[in-house]
Amino acid sequence: MNHDYLNNPLSMVEKNLIVFASGAGSNARQIINYFRNKKGIKVALIVCNNPKAGVLEIAAAEKIPVMLINKEKFLSDAFPDELDNYRPALIVLAGFLWQIPENMVKKFAGKIINLHPALLPAYGGKGMYGSNVHNAVIRAKEKESGITIHFVDEKYDHGQIIFQGKCSLDENETAESLAQKIHKLEHAHFPPTIENVLNDIHVK
Repeated sequence: MNHDYLNNPLSMVEKNLIVFASGAGSNARQIINYFRNKKGIKVALIVCNNPKAGVLEIAAAEKIPVMLINKEKFLSDAFPDELDNYRPALIVLAGFLWQIPENMVKKFAGKIINLHPALLPAYGGKGMYGSNVHNAVIRAKEKESGITIHFVDEKYDHGQIIFQGKCSLDENETAESLAQKIHKLEHAHFPPTIENVLNDIHVK
């Protein structure tokens, strides 16, 4: 019998992920699949602010608990403590469209990361999501776009950058074709980047 864990108690501590999503949940699905067979890491909760979001079907199929929230609950003083009951090692924003409130940022400092579909600091801020971002990039005649994975602070799309992946734009690029390129980058890089961040976090 292997007793290595006796010398390294953290090796037996399960790291819980809480995933926030507002839409179809393609990135949430990639995260779930990536960590499915990773010992000691699991998606413990899906938080969603859209009762019609596709991510809810994914959570149901995977038997992952769901917390459906409205703006009042999201902004309440009790919300961060409710999340803390799940002992999250990391909170992952995967297509979640509301700005994280200051009380939550403070409680989980250094433990909230976001995926943004552009190369920050450009094309960030309120309203910069989905086709809005891609159309802005195309209108500006940019030669490249990409994804940014970053820590979350009190400002939209502002925290410390963890990883950026890039793709080139074609002359006849559309928001739809650029979105496909961005999704490929997201699906390829978001789950392993989450794992890298988790490996750097000391779990209490």
